[in-house]
Amino acid sequence: MKTVLERFLNYVSYDTESDETGESCPSTAKQLVLAEQLRQELIEMGAADVRVSEFGYVFARIPSTMADSAAGAAGRTPVLGFIAHMDTSPALTGANVKPRIVHDYDGEDIVLNEEKQIVMKVADFPFLADLRGEDLIVTDGTTLLGADDKAGITEIMTMAEHFLTHPEIKHGDICIGFTPDEEIGRGADRFDVADFGADIAYTVDGGALGELEYENFNAASGKVTIHGASIHPGSAKLKMKNALLIGMEFQSLLPAFENPMYTEGYEGFYHLDGMSGGVEEAKMEYIIRDHDRAKFEEKKRFFADAAAFLNRKYGEGTVVCEIRDSYYNMKEKIEPCMYLIDNAEEAMRACGIEPIVVPIRGGTDGARLSYMGLPCPNLCTGGYNYHGKYEFIPAGALEKTTEILVEIAKRIAE
Repeated sequence: MKTVLERFLNYVSYDTESDETGESCPSTAKQLVLAEQLRQELIEMGAADVRVSEFGYVFARIPSTMADSAAGAAGRTPVLGFIAHMDTSPALTGANVKPRIVHDYDGEDIVLNEEKQIVMKVADFPFLADLRGEDLIVTDGTTLLGADDKAGITEIMTMAEHFLTHPEIKHGDICIGFTPDEEIGRGADRFDVADFGADIAYTVDGGALGELEYENFNAASGKVTIHGASIHPGSAKLKMKNALLIGMEFQSLLPAFENPMYTEGYEGFYHLDGMSGGVEEAKMEYIIRDHDRAKFEEKKRFFADAAAFLNRKYGEGTVVCEIRDSYYNMKEKIEPCMYLIDNAEEAMRACGIEPIVVPIRGGTDGARLSYMGLPCPNLCTGGYNYHGKYEFIPAGALEKTTEILVEIAKRIAE
């Protein structure tokens, strides 16, 4: 049997970066390499119904050890699912990851890469001081680590092996799902809820140990295309219409402090995620977020009104605005199933971890799956600083989160 640390270090060696420009599912073929590895491991450890779909989803089942789990049985134990995603964020390369373990961390700045002078500073990440004495798995400062979400995969796989090698432990059917392309917002696109087979589930895709989440942003994408008129600057007076400057004007119309760098908690934002072009044409890509549905709808209206204002100023068709909803706050789908939150909190306390219920300032596969009929709050993995070179995870958090998953499954069966 592999230790949880050995398993994690193996998984992060796979480059599984997704690609938002890719039109296939999964968006990158390299995700299928990890999918096949997970399929083989699940078969070898004795899981049932192991399969990889044509779209790269890995599904399996840990058979119940209880008599009342048969489909249709009165009062049967609900079928529980655990889900994590295989891809890593395209924000930074996930190729050639070189993890290093900082043993018995001393609470000081961590030099990730001496040659390149890349240092993770306590001044920038004050919570590091609380991790003194832990063994921290860090990067070499040139890639992300991949704990998001290979930590979740590791913890689910280790939980699965624990139950399969301890058949004396009472639990119901447990379904396992590993998805592609979560980082580019497509993780639930081809997820077959009926084939997965669970009644309820948790994504294991959160942050610090103890975090538990059942609220997330309502999310939309905004694309702005600006049609200008390029004229030689020497003869441009009253003729040129500079698409780049109009784009800057569009941005200036949005509330200055409804920007990710100024928001936290339940505060929403507009985020300019990309801008390209020239005088003749420019494109701007935004994400729009808010936990409150009414405020979310108002943000979208304001965004569209900014485009309409500029069209009145510069001529109809100058600014073309497209807004597309991405996902919604899962809260309204979880509130009727709050026992899922209660069970998770009790499981964490039983493992010596005080639960921290926080809103997700983002989204997970679980948000969309909840609207597809599979209530699916989000559990911690233990990791920090996702999507960048400062990503890390305490080795002990991998072990403790695995214990929490085991405890949740046992409590669902009670």
